[in-house]
This record gives sequence, C-alpha cells and structure tokens, in this order.
Amino acid sequence: MKKSLGRHLIAEFYDCDQKALDDVVLVEQKMKDAAIVAGATIVGSSFHRFLPYGVSGVVVISESHLTIHTWPEYGYAAIDLFTCGEDTNPWRAFDYLKEAFNAKRTQVFEHTRGDYRAIGIPISAPHKAMKGGLYSV
Repeated sequence: MKKSLGRHLIAEFYDCDQKALDDVVLVEQKMKDAAIVAGATIVGSSFHRFLPYGVSGVVVISESHLTIHTWPEYGYAAIDLFTCGEDTNPWRAFDYLKEAFNAKRTQVFEHTRGDYRAIGIPISAPHKAMKGGLYSV
C-alpha cells in the first residue's frame, strides 16, 4: 500500500435536497459535523451565502480542510475532503454528508497527497497528523 501524508476526496453530489443546499447555517453545521465524524479537530470555519442562491464554505481542521460549494438550483454540491494522519478518515465525512444532503447520486475520486517516496520519507516512518502547521514523522 502506498503511504502518503494525506487523502483527498474530490466529490460530486447530485440530486440533493435543494433547500438544504441553500441554507448557510445548515450547510456549515453539517460540514462541521462531518469533520467530527471523520475524527478531525476543527480549527475554524468560514461560510457565505450567495444571492440569489448558493453556499460556499470551508472548515479548517488541524489535519487539513473540508470545503463545499453548492448550486441549489441544480441540486448539486462540489465537496473536497482533505485529511492527513492515520486518525482521520475522509470517507466517514463523505458518507455522513451524502446522507445529510440526501444525495441520490455521487461521484468521488480519492487522491493521495504527499507520497512518502516522492518526498523522500522512509516508508517505515510513522505517519502522524499535522500539529501546529508542521508534520512530525
């Protein structure tokens, strides 16, 4: 198995609850809940509701970030879930958000970030979460 510093899910959510996707308070809460479900530590968040509709936001976590941009008029959301460390799992956040926004269809790609070999980290090195902006390996 290829070792890396992080896992990045790029997700497409289709046929979602349009009302939910246009509620900035709800979207922010669901994104924060997803971070917690993934085992992440929330540092902060910033969300904005656009006129006439749509929400964009980010939840910054010690282990990286979760972002969303919604198009309620199409029932669509673009979501990125980037987590680092062995104690976080972006797939848990993905599953939670799929249910939270009632997505009927999804498409998701997983990318590894910070491949150990490309960086020059020994494969046997322990993999630890980001703390204070620095990785400890």
